[in-house]
Amino acid sequence: MDISVVIPLLNEEESLQELHDWIAKVMQSNRYLYEIIFIDDGSSDTSWNVIEKLSEENKSVKGIRFQKNYGKSQALDAGFELAKGDVVITMDADLQDNPDEIPELYDLIIKDDFDLISGWKKKRYDNVITKNIPSKLFNAAARKTSGLKLHDFNCGLKAYKNEVIKTVKVSGEMHRYIPVLAKNEGFTKIGEKVVQHQARKYGVTKFGMDRFVNGFLDLITISFLSKFGKRPMHFFGLWGTFMFLFGTTSAFYIGVYKLYKVYNGIKTILVTDNPWFYIALTSMILGTLLFLAGFIGELIIKTKSNEKHYSIKEKLNF
Repeated sequence: MDISVVIPLLNEEESLQELHDWIAKVMQSNRYLYEIIFIDDGSSDTSWNVIEKLSEENKSVKGIRFQKNYGKSQALDAGFELAKGDVVITMDADLQDNPDEIPELYDLIIKDDFDLISGWKKKRYDNVITKNIPSKLFNAAARKTSGLKLHDFNCGLKAYKNEVIKTVKVSGEMHRYIPVLAKNEGFTKIGEKVVQHQARKYGVTKFGMDRFVNGFLDLITISFLSKFGKRPMHFFGLWGTFMFLFGTTSAFYIGVYKLYKVYNGIKTILVTDNPWFYIALTSMILGTLLFLAGFIGELIIKTKSNEKHYSIKEKLNF
């Protein structure tokens, strides 16, 4: 299998036939052995009926239908698990990604030996205020945090070596940061290609402004996980120990100073009237809680299972 095209979708009934025909034309003209994997993420329209029809006409079309809407990351994870192609290409189902980019993406992986190629929609046809400007801010923050010099982390059009998608596990809302996840797993040859972005032809976008807020929160999460995801005690234990020692030292000083004054007959206030007493007590409690958080985190990592966070209702052609 040369290429697996993985396409997550939600309510894209109008575009699926045209997208399939376009991809099939590119594959056949380049004589690729291919598969197209559509992942229906709980659509409420007739998207699944269209996929069933396409799979009957073309045995290279495969379908995964979720029990309900789980999100793009879960859809990609399901597609990645079943993809067989040497090169795996992801794209959105709304026709804003151009299938004519596939041959060049394939060559960059196979001939130039890149682990991952991320698309860059240099010229966009989205709303400037609600999408373009927030996207630029988001990508700037992602570059600064991750160290990857990519211009468009959230571009749906990407190409991967098969071993990359079999190694990286995508969950939550981490589909925006697959290049970062790949880097954290040791895949260092990550590149970028300017791709053609097209105006949406059918329907409306499924993402609102909240995706940028969630994106920044996920960026904080992945930054933390990349450094301390394997050993949370290194973060929580360090700060917990520091806080506890600070509180203990402060409490010891308050106690000794109080005894010194009492022993020498110097007038003094009650320990509980000293604001430093409460600072010390709070520091010891926080230190203990942070240490316990690190310890529990270590236990979770040691005992966690790789359970799926989605339920598949049915499959086609697998």
